[in-house]
Order: sequence, then C-alpha cells, then structure tokens
Amino acid sequence: MALADDKRVRALNARDRKQDKPTNVLSYPSGERDFLGDIVLARQTVWREARSQGKEPADHLAHLVVHGTLHLLGYDHEASEAEAERMEARERRILAKLGIADPY
Repeated sequence: MALADDKRVRALNARDRKQDKPTNVLSYPSGERDFLGDIVLARQTVWREARSQGKEPADHLAHLVVHGTLHLLGYDHEASEAEAERMEARERRILAKLGIADPY
C-alpha cells in the first residue's frame, strides 16, 4: 500500500483508467497467488472526503484499504448494481468487525 499525493494519483488514473482526475484509491492486481497486488491512496483526496463526509480520517482510510483489497480479490462495483451491492455488503461486514461504522 502506498499513500501518494493527488497529482501522482491523477497521473496514474489518467494513464491506467483513462480518467484525468484524482481518485481516492487505485488497485493494481498482481495476478499472483501469494501477492494480491498494490493499493495506492490519494492522501489529500482521502482527507478531504473524510472531512466533507464527517468521518474520522483513520476510518475513511481503513474503508478505502478494505475497498482496494476487495478489488484485488476480484470484486468490481462498476460491473453491475448487484456486484456493487455485494461488494458494499462485504465492506460493511469487514468494517463492522474493525469497529468502524457503515461508510455508506
């Protein structure tokens, strides 16, 4: 996992997803069994979102790490509404076990 500034995440997002804007989290699956891959978080975006959503920054950061990890495991909330609901439900269960409130 890496924390990067918005400028770097914007460049990665433009290069890899063809979206020229910062995003809160990017996941890079390794394709290997023993190493899931990498997660890159945009620190300014994460802190800005936490503040605007009234969340603790550490809780929002944890949520995005869980979110990114689920992407590495093959979840894709953009594939369909059903897959988005499945992924969000999984996130809620994991975060609840960590004592973090429902992020949605």
